[in-house]
Amino acid sequence: MSLKESQRSKFHETWWSQLSQEFDQEYMKNIYSYLISRKGEGADIFPSSDKVYKAFEDSFDDVRVLVLGQDCYHTPGLATGLAFSVPNNQPSVPPSLVNIFAEVENDIYNGLYLDKNPDLTRWSKQGVLLLNTCLTVEKGSPFSHGHLGWQLFTEVVFKAICDKQTPVVFILWGNHAKEYKKFIHNKYHLVLEAAHPSPFSVKGFKGCKHFSKTNEYLVNNNLKPIIW
Repeated sequence: MSLKESQRSKFHETWWSQLSQEFDQEYMKNIYSYLISRKGEGADIFPSSDKVYKAFEDSFDDVRVLVLGQDCYHTPGLATGLAFSVPNNQPSVPPSLVNIFAEVENDIYNGLYLDKNPDLTRWSKQGVLLLNTCLTVEKGSPFSHGHLGWQLFTEVVFKAICDKQTPVVFILWGNHAKEYKKFIHNKYHLVLEAAHPSPFSVKGFKGCKHFSKTNEYLVNNNLKPIIW
């Protein structure tokens, strides 16, 4: 079975029509050759192979918000294939996600936010694309796969969303994410920028009100708001 054929079932058909050609490209073949080699050497790679493309399980047509992350969680059991999201069975929640929930709580729910399930699938099911620019990582080694070429793939994803002729809100947290602003030229779209929600930069994230601003923009464009 070819690489392309082996990955087909992991994508919603609307995403596959946008991205299938990438699996014919040399860079993607090189990524998989490296992953296979490292696994053969005993490396633990996250997320598991069935979750690498979890962000693309729902319809491309439904995407109306894009939240751009950078790297997968490198701690065992955390990476889900959705940026910032972790499984609901974890004893603790990563600090960045804690800060995201705190902002949602203050911005949307006046301090009474009850649904702090760290599995953000409920957001992705509403058309929020939670996209990391690097889709795999090795255990205990942040951004260890940053050299592989995943950014070539996620750049194609980002540009595909930019080309949509319906309004999309792009949420860019931190300098890495802000670098992608250069691809956004469509007048229909809204770009929201702030510091990363990491504890190291959270002062520039608090009070950004990106969640209410997103919903206001969606409603003003006759789109359903997100239930954050």
